[in-house]
Amino acid sequence: MVSRKLISGLSLIIVIAMIGPSLCCDATVAVEPEEAVPEYNLYFGDLHSHTSYSDGVLMPDDAFEAGESAGADFLAVTDHQHELTDREWADILRSAEEHTEDNKFVAMAGYEYYLRGINELNIYGTPIMPPNPGIPPPSKYEGDRMTGGSFIPWIYDWIAEESGAIGQWNHPLSYGCPVAWDYFQFDYWANDRDLAMGMLECYNWGYREPSYIKALDNGWHMMPTATEDDHYGDWISPLGIRTVLLAPSLTTDNLYEAMREGRGYATLDDNLEIRFTVNDGVMGSNLSSPGATSYTASIVIDDFDGLCDAITLVEIVSDGNDTVWSYAPMSSSYENLNIELSGDDAPRYFFVRVTTVSPLNGDVEGVTAWTAPVWTGN
Repeated sequence: MVSRKLISGLSLIIVIAMIGPSLCCDATVAVEPEEAVPEYNLYFGDLHSHTSYSDGVLMPDDAFEAGESAGADFLAVTDHQHELTDREWADILRSAEEHTEDNKFVAMAGYEYYLRGINELNIYGTPIMPPNPGIPPPSKYEGDRMTGGSFIPWIYDWIAEESGAIGQWNHPLSYGCPVAWDYFQFDYWANDRDLAMGMLECYNWGYREPSYIKALDNGWHMMPTATEDDHYGDWISPLGIRTVLLAPSLTTDNLYEAMREGRGYATLDDNLEIRFTVNDGVMGSNLSSPGATSYTASIVIDDFDGLCDAITLVEIVSDGNDTVWSYAPMSSSYENLNIELSGDDAPRYFFVRVTTVSPLNGDVEGVTAWTAPVWTGN
C-alpha cells in the first residue's frame, strides 16, 4: 500500500486566552480558539479507465477489484457515454457502490462524453447522462477560429447545472484541429463553468502540460491529473501513473469534493508524496489576497524509491509558465518551509513541477509531477 502522511493547510494551533479578574469585577473573558483548518491525507488512484462496456475489456467488477488489489485508494470506470446502454450504465453504478468501502477503497462511476470534432470530457458525480444537445446554433468564426455555436459551452453549462457533476478535460491536444483545437484554446470561461470543471489531464499517453498552462492562464481553476486511460485490463498499471487527491478521509463524498475543488496533483510515480502551500493555503486554495507584495511557500517532497529515482529539480511555476523559483536537490526527499516569492506583477497562481531521474519507471530524466495551483486572488 502507498504510504500516506497527513497534510495540513495550516499548522493546527489552538490559542485560548483568558483575561484575569479585573480591578472592578471578578468576570473572566475567554477568547474563542482559532478555527481548525482541515487536515488532508494523500489518496492515490486513477480517474480514467474503460471496460468492455465501451472499447475496453472485461467488466466493471473486474476493474474495481483489480484496482483495489493493486493497492490503489480509488479507481474510476469511465466508459464512453455514447456506447453505453441503460443497462450497462446501471451496472457500472451498481458495481461502484458495491466495491466502495469507506477508508479502504472508493470505486467511482463516470463516463466519457464525446464531443464530435472537438474532444472528450469525463463527467463524474452524477447518475444522469446529458440529454442529446440537438442541433447546435450556427457556428461563428473569427478567421479560422470558431467563437460561437460549439457544443462546448452547452456541455459546460449542463455540468454546472447538474447537481454533483464534475468535469475533466481529457487528453488535450488530441482532436479538433484546426477550428476546435485544444478545446477552442480553453475559451468560453464563465464563473459557473469554472466551478463545473475541476480537472485536466496533464498526462494521458503523453505529456499535456502546455494545455494545463493555457487553461490556467485563461482563468480556469482546476487541478492536473495523470491517467492511464486503460483499455487493456491493466488497471492501476505498474507504470506508476497516478492522480493524487487531498481529502480528510477516504470516502466518495470527500474525493468528489477534492475533485470539484481542484485539490490534488498529477504524478508518474506511484509513491511520490508532495505537500505544497502558499501562505498556508494548500494546493487548490484561493488566497483571495490581491495586491500582496510577497508570498511564503512551503514544499515537502518524499520519494521512497531512494536515489535510484532521485528528485533532480523542483520548480515553482507562475503565470505564463514562468519559473519563479527552482532548486536541484539530487536526493530522495526535499523540504523547504520558507520560500519567499515576489508579489510584483500581481501573479495569479503558483504551482509546483517536479522532475526526477526516472519518470514512468524509465531510464531518462523527465518531469514527473505537477500540483494544482494555489491562487492568489489577483
